[in-house]
Amino acid sequence: MDSKPPPADPPPQNSTSPAKSKDFLTHLEIYLAKRDGVDKLLKISRYATKIVIASAVLDHSPPLTARLKSFESSVGVSRKAFRLGKFIQDGLYFFLEQFVWLGKSGLIDKRHLPALQKLSAWFEFIGYFGSVSLKVIELRKIDEEERCLASTVDLTLLRGINGGDEMEKLRKLKEKKTMKRLSVVQDLADGLMAFADIRDGGGSLSSPLVLSSAGMLSAVISTHKNWISC
Repeated sequence: MDSKPPPADPPPQNSTSPAKSKDFLTHLEIYLAKRDGVDKLLKISRYATKIVIASAVLDHSPPLTARLKSFESSVGVSRKAFRLGKFIQDGLYFFLEQFVWLGKSGLIDKRHLPALQKLSAWFEFIGYFGSVSLKVIELRKIDEEERCLASTVDLTLLRGINGGDEMEKLRKLKEKKTMKRLSVVQDLADGLMAFADIRDGGGSLSSPLVLSSAGMLSAVISTHKNWISC
């Protein structure tokens, strides 16, 4: 009897297959089609620039430092312009930001800018303080719900019953708690920057590098949240 030749080895799987690349590009297109998607990428670029400036690694090149400062300032004004109309759903802080943008863009008298920025920072800080308080309460409720559901899953498994539905609910609840914790961290980082604006950069926690790092942390978390929500 003739022996059959051994089957050929399957072609190696490329981790970056065309289908996966297409899926990523489609996701990226959806992400960038949203106002918040572009805003968060601008936020990352702005605070990355601020970190470079604050770290003083380019002190030997004043022209490059000056260009980076100009870029950072331009991105900051662009982000404020990108929030036009957002106050309709998101409150008084974004309404005041419209006037801060108009002042920085030169349409209204810049003499009013310091007062507008201080008032805007106060409303922003109060908003983040309230947001953190509410999210801490929500986290406590999620913890209680998680403990109850975990007990139900353990009891179900002890009885030899398939607890697939309960385990899936528990997994989703844990994911929700992780995202809520990230939101608290983000609000704390943003609140720190708002508090620094209120104090005009005074205090030990208001150093440029600390505030730039807080801004980058907030930008990365918000980018992650927006990305997975697409």
